[in-house]
Amino acid sequence: MDKAQKERVVAELAERLRTTDTLIVADYRGLTMPQIDDLRTKLLENGARFQVVKNTLTKRAAEVAGADQLLALLDGPTAIAFLESDGDPVAVAKALAQTARETQVLEIRGGIMEGRPITPEEVANLATLPPFEVVRAQALGAITSPLYTIVGLFTAPLRDLVGLIDARIEQLGGAEPAQAEPAPEEASADTEAAATAAADQTDETTEPETEDQ
Repeated sequence: MDKAQKERVVAELAERLRTTDTLIVADYRGLTMPQIDDLRTKLLENGARFQVVKNTLTKRAAEVAGADQLLALLDGPTAIAFLESDGDPVAVAKALAQTARETQVLEIRGGIMEGRPITPEEVANLATLPPFEVVRAQALGAITSPLYTIVGLFTAPLRDLVGLIDARIEQLGGAEPAQAEPAPEEASADTEAAATAAADQTDETTEPETEDQ
């Protein structure tokens, strides 16, 4: 590789480092070419590009891109999984962890997630999470559920107001018939008074019969 080619590689790596928020670094030493190709295919399906890099050129690219956090991970044969903007970091971590487990060769060194360094242990923990779509749906659910509560708080008084207006309209429309009918309590009082009067009249009628005897 001549100087011009090296400069082109450094420029391409630097641009990729600038535009990539998440990447995972691994030591691929011992992997066969078919194994590398198989891993590259799996990662590509999940939105990541797996690239074998030369440390000297990658260090220069990291310095140009200001990705100083990457320098500590460039020790020995290095391959980097660069996540695209629509990549699934959980699926990528799972693919790398599976390859490391099956081959007993691939070694995950760590990486950078959303600009923050992550350790090999954190990558392993990432690989145990549910699929990224499930995690994102759970996060959205936690964010939007309070919004439904707020909407309910605003709409409930409106529903109550409409109900009160309807009830008032119905009350006004049936006001006259309601006045024409005696209230239940008044009807009950009149009935009781009539019964008392009838009882008094009966007593007056029966008293003379007792005196005749």
